[in-house]
Amino acid sequence: MEIKNRASRITLFSLKSVQMRTFHLTWISFFLCFFGWFGIAPLMPVVREDLGLSKGEIGNIIIASVAITILVRLIIGPLCDKLGPRKTYTGLLVLGAFPVMLIGLADSYETFLLFRLAIGAIGASFVITQYHTSVMFGPNVIGTANATTAGWGNLGGGITQMVMPLVFAAVLMLGVEETMGWRLAMVVPGVVLLVAAALYWRYTTDCPDGNFAELRAQGVLPEAKGDASASKTFKAATKDPRVWALFVVYAACFGVELTINNIAALYFFDRFTLDLKTAGIIAGLFGLMNIFARTLGGVFSDRFAARMGLRGRVWFLFVVLLCEGLALMLFSQMSVLILAVATMVLFSLFVQMAEGATFGVVPFINRKALGAVAGIVGAGGNVGAVAAGFLFKTEGLSYQDGLFYLGCAVAVASFAALAVRFSPQVAAEEGERFASAQRERSMAAVPAE
Repeated sequence: MEIKNRASRITLFSLKSVQMRTFHLTWISFFLCFFGWFGIAPLMPVVREDLGLSKGEIGNIIIASVAITILVRLIIGPLCDKLGPRKTYTGLLVLGAFPVMLIGLADSYETFLLFRLAIGAIGASFVITQYHTSVMFGPNVIGTANATTAGWGNLGGGITQMVMPLVFAAVLMLGVEETMGWRLAMVVPGVVLLVAAALYWRYTTDCPDGNFAELRAQGVLPEAKGDASASKTFKAATKDPRVWALFVVYAACFGVELTINNIAALYFFDRFTLDLKTAGIIAGLFGLMNIFARTLGGVFSDRFAARMGLRGRVWFLFVVLLCEGLALMLFSQMSVLILAVATMVLFSLFVQMAEGATFGVVPFINRKALGAVAGIVGAGGNVGAVAAGFLFKTEGLSYQDGLFYLGCAVAVASFAALAVRFSPQVAAEEGERFASAQRERSMAAVPAE
């Protein structure tokens, strides 16, 4: 699908163009999805006491929170190709709001597990975020656009760690007990998801020239040929080994981020004997790196592409993912609080740069099956989180040992990036597109006489 009039520059402080309105609404919506997705995580010490949860049961809850997202991400990519990202995102935000608000009805391990499973579906919002910015921005800034919207969205995982304990405390000031307080606190992220849905529907379009349905009716875009068309693009993506290499790569970076979002507050709460608010603030530092770290990964991906083409994007991805694995192993060995925080921040930098670099490569794998490729690679992140979840539910394995083994796995997985290769023809075509977008950007920067 060849989309016209993609933006060749990111004018960050402007909302005049539909590209920039979409840019800001995608990351804001994704941010709020993270707020709903992991809103319960910093409150888990309270939930653990209320529902009498064991370590194994908490491990199952961690796995459930990311497991369902695998399936939904695989479905959501082709849905974007068929229905358009605007309808798909709005629908997901509305449907995701209800289990977030209703998790407070859980009164046992089993019901809490089911609600946590349902909430995990909103994690598929990432695929729509990357899809929407990919059709709105040109190849010279696509890495930066994808990385920034995803990174600022992921920031929600860090802010949630800090904000939800404060929301919980505010609810307790109303005079309710702790057992009711965490339940009422979860209404807040559910409501903001509904607000985001209304804004997304009102202020975005599927692509720069309008919505898919209108453009197909005008003959500007080819018709979506129902389920057969979606199945065809999905099969094309599944047959490409590069897609699965990136699946492994994303499992090793975003999968790790999801895992840390789930366990960080508990890890610092238990290991360093901190109170709930302090543990939440420290855990939030991990996600706060998304303010710039994932964007940095996308920027470097674009810079390496300018010098070395698509091969530069791939080599940068390999290096930063290997550094992530080494930094995670170092973090796992820290027994002094200040050193643990410092190494966690360093580790977080590499995690999020690797994520940005991954989706600096994804849009170039198969332009005709962008949604399917994004969906499969995005699902890899959740597969990684599920696999990591088993490390942290084992009774005989400490969280510290689990983090070390996870770091080893990331270092090994980094070599999968080197399996992503492009034919000389594709490299030349993408090089010309990149150069064309750069020329367009330069011409736009020259003031009219």
